[in-house]
Amino acid sequence: MDWKTFQALLSGVNKYSTAFGRLWLSVVFVFRVLVYVVAAERVWGDEQKDFDCNTKQPGCANVCYDHFFPIAHIRLWALQLIFVTCPSLMVVMHVAYRDDRERKYKAKHGENTKLYNNTGKKHGGLWWTYLISLFAKTGIEIAFLYILHRIYNSFYLPRLVKCEVSPCPNVVDCYIGHPTEKKVFTYFMVGASALCIVLNICEIFYLIYKRIVQCAKKAPPYRPPAIRLEEKIRASAPNLSIS
Repeated sequence: MDWKTFQALLSGVNKYSTAFGRLWLSVVFVFRVLVYVVAAERVWGDEQKDFDCNTKQPGCANVCYDHFFPIAHIRLWALQLIFVTCPSLMVVMHVAYRDDRERKYKAKHGENTKLYNNTGKKHGGLWWTYLISLFAKTGIEIAFLYILHRIYNSFYLPRLVKCEVSPCPNVVDCYIGHPTEKKVFTYFMVGASALCIVLNICEIFYLIYKRIVQCAKKAPPYRPPAIRLEEKIRASAPNLSIS
């Protein structure tokens, strides 16, 4: 996987993100992508070779490995990183669409005219796109955490598993290679994913709160009905003053 291309695609998201969004992007690159590329891939490596069972029955070790590890942690995390960052590209594509509209508008009406004051400002449709991307990222994070927990029944990685799947002749003891290292990395990646979920939720509340404040400022000041009625009576009453 070309992580440099992956980073270049997401670097444009940083320009249109809030403080929470920039922090989320930093956590993704520093605590997830870099840890994945530098350390996690080496720890897992060819883990099937490190999966050792105390039997020489042909095919038993392969079947037991497939039973306990239907999908490797490292490949599941790669899919998670790809899927969880795709919603952010929706924002970049929406801004690119605005830039194209702005270019066509200037070509038609002159360079001194403007369709948008700022194509990257989060208002109108772009605000909704940004909010939807946050909900999508949060949902994807939660879904992958659930999948990981569902496949392995927990986030804990044991040293020894007992297998009795055919063609194993009886209950076979199988040992996982580097169990402590893998357990540490599993907890770390799960914790980083949970932190990203918290940041996404904080950003959702921040965007909604900011929009409510903006709408409240634009709304006309509230005037009690009694004052409005009094003004109407004064306006409709005849002028009885004697000059």
